[in-house]
Amino acid sequence: MRNRWKNANISVSQLSRHPCLSAHVYRLSVKVEHKSVMGRLLVLMLVVVVATLVYVLYLKSPPPLPQLDLNQWWGPWGPMEGRTNQDVSIRPFTINFSNVMIEDLRRRLKRHRPSPPPLQGVGFEYGFNSKQTEGWLRYWAEEYPFSAREQFLNQFPHYKTNIQGLDVHFIRVKPDIRQGVEILPMLLLHGWPGSVREFYEAIPYLTSVSKDRDFAIEVIAPSLVGYGFSDAPVRPGMGTAQMAVVMKNLMKRLGFDKFYIQGGDWGSVVGAHLATLFPENVLGYHTNLPISTTPASFLLPLAGSVYPSLFFDSHEVERMYPLLDHYSMIMEEMGYFHLQATKPDTVGKALSDSPSGLLVYILQMFATWTRREEASRPDGGLDLHFSKEQLIDNVMLYWAPNSINAAIRLYAESFSKRHFDTKLDEIPCLVPTWLLHSKHEPLYQLAAVTRLKFPNTLNCTVLNTGGHFVALELPEAFSEDVLMAVGEFRRWSRNARKNKL
Repeated sequence: MRNRWKNANISVSQLSRHPCLSAHVYRLSVKVEHKSVMGRLLVLMLVVVVATLVYVLYLKSPPPLPQLDLNQWWGPWGPMEGRTNQDVSIRPFTINFSNVMIEDLRRRLKRHRPSPPPLQGVGFEYGFNSKQTEGWLRYWAEEYPFSAREQFLNQFPHYKTNIQGLDVHFIRVKPDIRQGVEILPMLLLHGWPGSVREFYEAIPYLTSVSKDRDFAIEVIAPSLVGYGFSDAPVRPGMGTAQMAVVMKNLMKRLGFDKFYIQGGDWGSVVGAHLATLFPENVLGYHTNLPISTTPASFLLPLAGSVYPSLFFDSHEVERMYPLLDHYSMIMEEMGYFHLQATKPDTVGKALSDSPSGLLVYILQMFATWTRREEASRPDGGLDLHFSKEQLIDNVMLYWAPNSINAAIRLYAESFSKRHFDTKLDEIPCLVPTWLLHSKHEPLYQLAAVTRLKFPNTLNCTVLNTGGHFVALELPEAFSEDVLMAVGEFRRWSRNARKNKL
């Protein structure tokens, strides 16, 4: 039988006349043709991506700096009346948890409606686990030591001063230096849902004096406009670019023409804008959320996905690829973002009225943005990385001044056509920059992508632990990296001056 088939001379045309074989041959030809078409499409897409990258990186000129009003008035009076009556003094400020506020808060916490039970076997995958709610609310109402925490929060000097019609709250801590040590001012910028509370454990490290350094840091940590105890603007338009102007004017009010910046979350965006708009005033920029939103920042990872290990380090490939998984995670964790960028006052009303709602809304972010893989735990892993006092302190800086609604408006203002028209994200920032990548940062971005925005990046520190709130979670490692960055910024500046001579 084998020989008979071996010697048979059957042509394709003869096979095609057989009904079953004809269908089989047709299916094979369709599959081959389909694969061929898909292959050509993939090649075409890759060519388009590479061509676009070449255009964006090498052929397209960056847009000019936007012309912003450096004295734009955001306060309740008109500009002329406001400037006439403006108090430009720097006034001491004390955080006060009044008895009236505390009693009202306790009543609201104790009268909350019982939470519906979570689904069986679910931790934080659907958001804050409602089984955990009662314990947290009971702690806040009955065990949180309001008076002691008020004293803790007031351990550093607090101030307010009026900038462009708004009273801006800030912490200012000066180091106790010996002779021969230079004091360097640093602007520390927080984000959402954080606050200046994120820096409390880090400030003693940052302002410490060491025999190994000829400098010490003076910390200026403001509450962003509309956050904490800083006033909110009374009219639309206060995006991250406008906030950068306010922060620059704050430093000028304090007597600092040149200074360093550290920023995370929204603070990283405000800090990057400040360094881009006023490079002559910024001596160095350290960020634990290095991010670029230029067109190339989306195209480069896409092009690299063809063979990631060929273009990127192993730790980058581990954090970023498969690309579809990374972007799926971003979509899953960014539901709040769309809501706050479109209807902030709707969700803001609910959060301003309900302390239990505010608590779970903020703490859910601290859980999944610190260790997303711990979302399956009933407690979301919160107790593994933060104390209850730390987390409630931060929530109090939204509840006590009733600032949550104003704070989340920053999303709407910074994702508006008005802001996109500034094209600030497309303008390279030439200030020396230092990147800090936490292992579990959900908004991780490839260093090669970030360097498109910050071409003078001196270093990228990669931590094998840590999440989004790294200053609060790992204050010593965070501070050591900031101090190391400042030392390198100083060396870079000295070399730059020598090269000009």
